[in-house]
Amino acid sequence: MAEAKDIEKLFETDGYLRPFEHEIRRRHGVLEDWLNKINQSEGGLDGFSTAYKHYGLHFQPDNSVIAREWAPGARDVYLTGDFNNWHWESHPFKKLDFGKWELHLPPNEDGSPAIKHLSEIKIIIRNHSGQLLDRLSPWAKYVVQPPKSANQGVNYKQYVWEPPSYERYQRQHPGPPRPKSLRIYECHVGIASQEPRVGSYDEFADRIVPRIKRQGYNCIQVMAIMEHAYYASFGYQVTSFYAASSRYGNPEQLKRMIDVAHSHGLFVLLDVVHSHASKNVQDGLNQFDGTNSCFFHDGARGEHSLWDSRLFNYVEYEVLRFLLSNLRWWHDEYNFDGYRFDGVTSMLYHSRGIGEGFSGDYNEYFGLNVDTDALNYLGLANHLLHTIDSRIITIAEDVSGMPTLCRPVSEGGIGFDYRLGMAIPDKWIELLKEQSDDEWDMGNLVHTLTNRRWMENTVAYAESHDQALVGDKTIAFWLMDKEMYTHMSTLSDSSVIIDRGLALHKMIRLITHALGGEAYLNFMGNEFGHPEWLDFPRVGNNDSYHYARRQWNLVDDDLLKYKYLNEFDRAMNEAEERYGWLHSGPAWVSWKHEGDKIIAFERAGLVFVFNFHPQQSFTGYRVGTNWAGTYQAVLSSDDPLFGGHNRIDANCKHPSNPEGYAGRSNFIEVYTPSRTAVVYARVSD
Repeated sequence: MAEAKDIEKLFETDGYLRPFEHEIRRRHGVLEDWLNKINQSEGGLDGFSTAYKHYGLHFQPDNSVIAREWAPGARDVYLTGDFNNWHWESHPFKKLDFGKWELHLPPNEDGSPAIKHLSEIKIIIRNHSGQLLDRLSPWAKYVVQPPKSANQGVNYKQYVWEPPSYERYQRQHPGPPRPKSLRIYECHVGIASQEPRVGSYDEFADRIVPRIKRQGYNCIQVMAIMEHAYYASFGYQVTSFYAASSRYGNPEQLKRMIDVAHSHGLFVLLDVVHSHASKNVQDGLNQFDGTNSCFFHDGARGEHSLWDSRLFNYVEYEVLRFLLSNLRWWHDEYNFDGYRFDGVTSMLYHSRGIGEGFSGDYNEYFGLNVDTDALNYLGLANHLLHTIDSRIITIAEDVSGMPTLCRPVSEGGIGFDYRLGMAIPDKWIELLKEQSDDEWDMGNLVHTLTNRRWMENTVAYAESHDQALVGDKTIAFWLMDKEMYTHMSTLSDSSVIIDRGLALHKMIRLITHALGGEAYLNFMGNEFGHPEWLDFPRVGNNDSYHYARRQWNLVDDDLLKYKYLNEFDRAMNEAEERYGWLHSGPAWVSWKHEGDKIIAFERAGLVFVFNFHPQQSFTGYRVGTNWAGTYQAVLSSDDPLFGGHNRIDANCKHPSNPEGYAGRSNFIEVYTPSRTAVVYARVSD
């Protein structure tokens, strides 16, 4: 763990943190105290974080079965299921210390286990009022919603997942090396199908993973895997934390999907939700032991009114065990390479009433403003994950800009590798909603794209799943709207709206990619300008899957203009792979001209020139650079391959002039057409 000299690095990085040194050290001390407590009680964090080997249902070599649960508020605990003809009280657990319960089931007379693969089971809790309550085990590995035709309600049922060895998927590929530049494809297995239905793990592995690889992404971030009873929650109302969602297939099929992704060299991140949990009682964690607490805070602190969900008690020993082991489970059992932590801002600030409006005043990040219990959990989680596997990547969904969030735990930080640049998509939607592009403020745009903490990595994105949901519009739809239904054919009449939309769509993505962070993210389908929003089947749309799918046929049709955006997205990622701007350090912005609507900057030995002007092109336009040499265009959004007008000659050489310009020691002269982005590389010194 950290020593004082390591924490000093924080203040060398950001001197404005010095007034908060006492609290930073105190926070770190709390984390060390927890680690010491775990070391003394459990023999170390490794054993503490593998509770899935102890709790839940476990088959022994002699075919006996041991079941264990933590239910501190229960008076009695029973196991029932088809194995005992649903006699609720015939198989009681033995009460142990600290709210723990244990049951041993001997094998049958023929030596077979009393409970078999795909047996249905339930945990029965007798509360202190004497009522018997049926529950699913918090450690359930496989839960399934009964089909409507069964007329058995909508509550999920727990089935034992203990397949014979020959039915278990055998991993064939190791996880790939940790990428230097992270190019993330945010995806959802269920909506990846083109047909109006729920897609499957196998279909995603066979049909979608090759698409992602071709597009030049090196990482997929998979949403809605942890089981959630309500499909339209996008996976953010988790009911069973150890169960892979059965609506896409079974656990072995998920293992295969991840293995196929690894075979294509793709890192795989899990969207993990430890910020809150579904309020469901019979098929969720809520009131598992018959009380209102157990895994959660009792009272107002245990309720998230905005999300209508329950909030974890991060100071409860067994809750920490449950959550940390959950992270280990998805890594050890399924071979996930890392995690995107959802709702970090809400975890840290919900109970203090700050909301999500942050001024940047450092006082907002310290003192009573912050839920330090949640902060400590996140530090423990990052310490654990980076200890068990140095390849693991963690990303925080945080809009607050909290200092130290993405600095190592050894420095007194929270330990995330990246945070999401959530202000960037908000800025793009604001511009598209409220201003025409001739009114865009170049300086303000650059400020939004570059306003991030020094030495704390940011994932930049123009839009994620949030902007695609019904009630909002994707960037493509904001730009082109109903014209997409009539003028996206290469054979149709030209359209000013479509021409503008294609041009700005490419520019928005490239400037976000190159200027906005140290990693880049795109949501599935947006790479080709998917024309419609996302809307899951629900009562309000007659349970329709029409908008809960991806229309791959649009990008595969050579007569449609979606192919242009798709090809530019691929070329953009391939250029990053070649030049590595995401891991090369921040860009140097040398030019942002309001009248000309031009932004120019240098990064990774490249010169980027963006002309956002709606009409005006410029010849012989000077662009500053500190690197002398001869330059040539290596990527142009105006290339005909990308639906452009071919106004950039890729063979044209641009020798540098040693006269200083725009604060740089050299300049080159370029032709910069309206609504065009061009990337120049040195071809000779």
